[in-house]
Amino acid sequence: MTTASPLAPPPTPAAPPPPPVGRLKIRPKVGWQPIDLRELWHYRELLWILAARDIKVRYKQTALGAAWAVIQPFFQMVVFTILFAGNGFPHEGVPAPVFYFAGLLPWQLFASSLTSASNSLVGSQNLITKVYFPRLVIPMAAVVTSLVDFAVAFAILLLLMAWYRVAPGWPFLLLPAFVLLTFTAAVAAGLWLSALTVEYRDVRYVVPYLVQFGLFVSAVITPTSMVTTPWKRTLIGINPMTGIIEGFRWCVYGHPTPGPMLAVSVAAVAVLLVGGLFYFRRMEKSFADLV
Repeated sequence: MTTASPLAPPPTPAAPPPPPVGRLKIRPKVGWQPIDLRELWHYRELLWILAARDIKVRYKQTALGAAWAVIQPFFQMVVFTILFAGNGFPHEGVPAPVFYFAGLLPWQLFASSLTSASNSLVGSQNLITKVYFPRLVIPMAAVVTSLVDFAVAFAILLLLMAWYRVAPGWPFLLLPAFVLLTFTAAVAAGLWLSALTVEYRDVRYVVPYLVQFGLFVSAVITPTSMVTTPWKRTLIGINPMTGIIEGFRWCVYGHPTPGPMLAVSVAAVAVLLVGGLFYFRRMEKSFADLV
């Protein structure tokens, strides 16, 4: 029989068993939730990555590349000039090509952004169902992509202004504000349509008709000065793009000065954006199941 030496260290007690691992359940918040701006800022790099991906896909294996951003508004301007300029349609004392192209540029930015944003969630279904991130990044990236096309087409507007000797005044410095307002309007409308498209897939077939209809009711072809009744001007100002296009033209050639219609359009954009953010946030929890 062996005995322990009095100088030997005491035996080490056995480690206690680890506590049982519980299950962590991540559940979406219910009800109307505000947008988490801190979380959105944390994923800002993802926004630029998705925007760069969309730009590469758009112009991949195309013969003309970025020229497609110019072809559509340019030929629309030519058609409008031929059909309307000589048939009694006013163009505010400036050459008709400048008038029509200055109206088509913000409208084209809004229309292309709206179309891309409305289909963005459905087109990113593989990403939505596998990784968590703020879903708001996807429609915003689609709108950012359209800004590249706008920048390319804007160079044509500058060439037209130089060709017809249309000198811009000090309002030209405010042009970035109206570009930002157009971007905001596109994001606001895109939030509604992208969330609705996930739940009702036939919405994506309605969007092209909305874009075509909006072209004729957004002061692209005819100036807002043709509407003289105050309540009618307020009514058409509810369409956000009406006041934005009027302000964009004011920046380009200095007249007419935006009136109360611009204030109505800005208010309409604000209401549309706030409602779109809350509705998108409410529907976000079901995107992975429905997409």
